[in-house]
Amino acid sequence: MRKLLLFALILPVAFGCAGAAQAKRAGTTLNLVAYSTPKPVLGKLIARFGHTAAGRGVSFSQSYGPSGSQARAIAAGQPTDVAFLSTGLDIDTVADAGIVSKSWTQTPYGGIAADSVVAFVVRPGNPKHIHGWKDLVKPGVQVVTPDPFPSGSAKWNVLAAYGAARKSGLNSKKAIQFVTRLFKNAVSQDSSGSNAANTFFSGRGDVLITYESEAYAAFAAGKQGKLVVPQPTMLIQLPMVTTKRAPAAAKAFIKYAHAPKQQRIFAASGYRPVVKSVLKRPDLASWRKKYTTGPTFNIQDKLFGGWLKVDKVWFDLDAGRMVKIEQAVGGPTH
Repeated sequence: MRKLLLFALILPVAFGCAGAAQAKRAGTTLNLVAYSTPKPVLGKLIARFGHTAAGRGVSFSQSYGPSGSQARAIAAGQPTDVAFLSTGLDIDTVADAGIVSKSWTQTPYGGIAADSVVAFVVRPGNPKHIHGWKDLVKPGVQVVTPDPFPSGSAKWNVLAAYGAARKSGLNSKKAIQFVTRLFKNAVSQDSSGSNAANTFFSGRGDVLITYESEAYAAFAAGKQGKLVVPQPTMLIQLPMVTTKRAPAAAKAFIKYAHAPKQQRIFAASGYRPVVKSVLKRPDLASWRKKYTTGPTFNIQDKLFGGWLKVDKVWFDLDAGRMVKIEQAVGGPTH
């Protein structure tokens, strides 16, 4: 009888604790702040996360925009629990503001959720015969690329062009001249990678320089064009981190994004997975072939020396190389 009485007393308490935990989860809203292009794939991940034990009852507030602008907004106080930005430089901006741990690269996979590469999209049939970097500086070729000051995509494009020129044997001075000639052919410099893609697919320009992943997303949405991955090109590493005060559900979401099933979603959405083993799956054979595109170089290459050095050399608003290039071609200097 005493055991039955004790069980009767404990049972409501147990259900009460479970109910409180459920209520706590149900009241969790994660503020996700991201760069402009991954909205489709994040939508898939968020929907699936909601069916897991860790994600049940968790809702998301989502913000998308130019990566640099998003980083500055977070640093200025925009509510953020998960930041998915397009460059490590932008995460460092948030870390410098004390919002993200400065040791964010010590998290699994170096804080990177997925990869891409710098690629071109050309018109159907490739009427201007654009196959590599040198083709972008030919007379009459109209280039669409974002503005390198607010856009992370554009920063990757700039560095990819310079790196490819150096890898071809040009010295630094001539490689900078190559980037200048490329931007002289630019007919549009929109604020973000997505806006640049919209400009190109609305009919302007002969070639769009963009994320490979953005190109695949556009094709999946019915846009017409042909993907060209130049050789060599730059590996784009896309960081996803939590802020210091984020609830436990934020870390659970990032852990979830790195699990093999979700990395398969990234892979089948045009992103190169950081969990490389998922590409061995038979159902991803076509994507494995698509991602076998030749040599790449990354931000740690001796030509760049990491984002801290790159930011000072290339994107400093007073004396950076891009300010001088944009001044030379009549582009935006901010």
